[in-house]
This record gives sequence, C-alpha cells and structure tokens, in this order.
Amino acid sequence: MTTPLASDGLRPVDVLTVVGVSDVTPSVRRVVLSGTPDAVAAAGPTVNLLVPRVGDADPHWPRIQRDGRIVWPQGSHGVALRSYTARRQDAAAGIVEIDFVLHGDGPAAAWAAAAHPGALLGVAGAASLAERPARWLLLAGDETSLPAISRLLAAAPPETTGVAFLEVAGPEEEQPLARPAGIAVSWLHRGPTPPGESSLLVDAVAALDRPDEEDVFAWVGAESAAVRAIRADLRGRWGLGRAQHHAIGYWRRGRAMSPAG
Repeated sequence: MTTPLASDGLRPVDVLTVVGVSDVTPSVRRVVLSGTPDAVAAAGPTVNLLVPRVGDADPHWPRIQRDGRIVWPQGSHGVALRSYTARRQDAAAGIVEIDFVLHGDGPAAAWAAAAHPGALLGVAGAASLAERPARWLLLAGDETSLPAISRLLAAAPPETTGVAFLEVAGPEEEQPLARPAGIAVSWLHRGPTPPGESSLLVDAVAALDRPDEEDVFAWVGAESAAVRAIRADLRGRWGLGRAQHHAIGYWRRGRAMSPAG
C-alpha cells in the first residue's frame, strides 16, 4: 500500500535503512537495505534512488506528486537522484540488495564507499528492465549493468540459448551467475584500460553473427558511446526492430558514473 497523499497532494518518499555492507569484488560493494514491504516492492527491478551526502543523518528528502514526479525542497537539498537495478529484493522480508560500482567520484559511489548500518537511502519510483522473453538472448554490459544482467539470466527459461558478454577490469571482478546451460558467458578483461575507454564489448558483438533463430532479443547496458555503437550494429547488420532489443547508456565517460538500469 502506497503512503497516502498529504493535503497538498504530495507524499513522502520511501526510506530504506542499511543493515549490511559487503565487498563482492574489489570494485563492487553490495549494500543490504531494510524497509517496509511496500518500500522494498517499490525498489525495483530498476529503482530511482535518492542518495544523501555522506554523513548526512537527517537528509532533506523531496516529496512525490500523485503522478510520480519528484518535488524538490527549496534551496540546496543535498540529495542526488540516481537509477540502479536491485540485485535482489524480498518484499515479504523487507530486504533489498543493491550493488554499487566504487570507481568514479559520483555521489552514489561516495555514499556506498562510506555506507554503514543505520545509513539512509530514499526510493522515488521504479521501472522494469524492458526485457522480453526470447528463445535466443544476447546480453552485453560492463560492471554497472551486472545486477540487471544477473536478473535477466536468472529469469530466463531453462531452454533459452544465447551469449552474454561481460566487460570487467580482470578476473578478480568476475561474479558467479545463475543462468540456463544454453547461454554462454564470456568475461572480457580490459586490464589497465580505464572504464569507458575499451572497445571490448563493441568488438565482441561486431564479431558475432546473428543466429538462425528468429526469436531473438538483445539487451545492452554500458558506457553510452559503446552502447550507441552496439545499438547501431544490432539495428543495421542484425536487422533488429525496436521490440527486439533494449540498449541503454548506464553512464557517460567524463561524467560521474551513475548507473541506470
């Protein structure tokens, strides 16, 4: 049940509390948050997070209009809006897990690096992953999209076949992924090349021929320039229509990383 509207037509945001923090890989921190079943249900699969400044124990949260739009308070609010995909959520238990990539200097990375039990995080709406069931899947992404890709792999029917290309810094950044046996996972290691400067994902998709299977769906999430190149390849060489692919730039090189997916 959604928090009722106040007399001015606005409702408060849902607030989650950190109950656990762990490092999944050297650059990925998993934050476990607790909240009411309604708040956790509203937190995914893709969720708009309201990220306070580090150390702010009493954030000046915005409020939400009836149509879902965010109304920010007057003056400096000190809260940043970022979109993430929940790695896992259990509304009945009131628990949601979100993975944060720690490289970069954005507000979410800074908050996650300092996260501790009792810290607060706001929720202001959610969206789907824009996935579509298909017999053959192509998944391509970097570490920012791993939570989304992990959910897509876990939800795929056992008979699904396909390929997943996952770009990370090195083998230490690989994560175990539940998936159908027919989906091959290929980890692409960029080594010392900075995030966003590698062509590994673009090259991997460019080297892949479209399968003979007619029922194909492609999902891509990574740095914006790489996503644009892959999207053009899928639309041109592969001939995929709008309903056959979803490609989203999770972040942009040269700007603070802010995954959205």
